[in-house]
Amino acid sequence: MSAFVHPQMARILAGFAAAPGVDFKTLPIAEARASADAASIAWNDGAPEIAARETAVRVDGASLRGRLYHPKPGTTLPVIVYVHGGGWTFGSVDTHDGTMRTLAAASGFAVFGFDYRLAPEHPYPIPLEDTLGAIAFGLSGALGSDVDARRWALAGDSAGATLALAAMIQRRDAGLALPAAAALFYGCYAPDFETGSHARFGEGYLLTTANMRWYWRNYLGAAFGAPPALAAPLHADLRGLPPLYLTVGGLDPLVDDTIRLADRLAAAGGAFRHDHVPGVVHGCLRMSRELAPAQAMIDAAAAYITERL
Repeated sequence: MSAFVHPQMARILAGFAAAPGVDFKTLPIAEARASADAASIAWNDGAPEIAARETAVRVDGASLRGRLYHPKPGTTLPVIVYVHGGGWTFGSVDTHDGTMRTLAAASGFAVFGFDYRLAPEHPYPIPLEDTLGAIAFGLSGALGSDVDARRWALAGDSAGATLALAAMIQRRDAGLALPAAAALFYGCYAPDFETGSHARFGEGYLLTTANMRWYWRNYLGAAFGAPPALAAPLHADLRGLPPLYLTVGGLDPLVDDTIRLADRLAAAGGAFRHDHVPGVVHGCLRMSRELAPAQAMIDAAAAYITERL
């Protein structure tokens, strides 16, 4: 039986099918990154007009780009720290500009995004260390007097959801403050490519199993065969985490990652909500101007967070 595809999603997939295909795995990494990021940036058109300002984030001697979106200038707002996706290999505040603007508009809160150093040049644990450093920067008061850093939440998509989950585990273990809530969009929580959702959706729905394997190899490097718990946080201790909003599209090869995370959270006594969104693919948040279910995912995450801040 064929899978349900939302009509708007079907039109978008037809557009991808009509365009020349690019196998990023065969290109030099700089060329692959430029091509992938340009394709993502194109989806930012039509995003909400929200005041944004750039900042430099210093982490272990590296200077990372940061960007703060503030939907209510002159008002002090809570902040959502956002960790972008891209298979730990691609992505930036530019590729996720539209998503972060949409989340700021939906929540009414400030949203702080940042670049982290990317694999394969910078494998685990560097992207996680950069994420932890950027969170600490965001909570330090450095974002400005119009941000109440004592009231904060965390969000991330795909590889960014994985980094966000690992960052919460690390902060819990270090005795540091945790967010009031977190939203994790279609994360990749363990390098398991034999799941039912990989078998069903690993070809033909944009993200492929072959590409997911490549992303994990880039991120884990020599640890690919035996990843540490913080690199593959599905297998970490999940007790004592804040309330989590989990969501994934029904055509995503990573569906089972989110289902298994929900099962493990339930076993650990965690508070969470799990939304399965039929008919949409991995990476759909960027399509929210053309895809109603993607906008609904952002709206639901924003509501979950605002109810807890």
